[in-house]
Amino acid sequence: MSGHRSVEIIVRGWVQGVGYRAWTKGVAEARGLSGTVRNRHDGSVEAHLAGPAEAVAAVIEACRQGPPGARVLDLAVNDLAVRELDPEPPQAARPRGVQILPTA
Repeated sequence: MSGHRSVEIIVRGWVQGVGYRAWTKGVAEARGLSGTVRNRHDGSVEAHLAGPAEAVAAVIEACRQGPPGARVLDLAVNDLAVRELDPEPPQAARPRGVQILPTA
């Protein structure tokens, strides 16, 4: 596996109130990924992550377990389009790491 991968991950189960978002942020940033993570009103957690394909795959596997206290019942992964043709924003304008967003 090589190249860049961008995914949406939806995690269902006992995943809110157990530190799942902060844990995801830490695991993803440790592997050099960027993106967002948020709780959803339906009780799930949604993450949009991008970076090296191998790192994305490793974080997906880690999310199947989650942090201590979480109980993952279902994990759905959707590949998102990678915008290879779009000009890259200047380094200063690029978001860094994983941002925790408000519930949606």
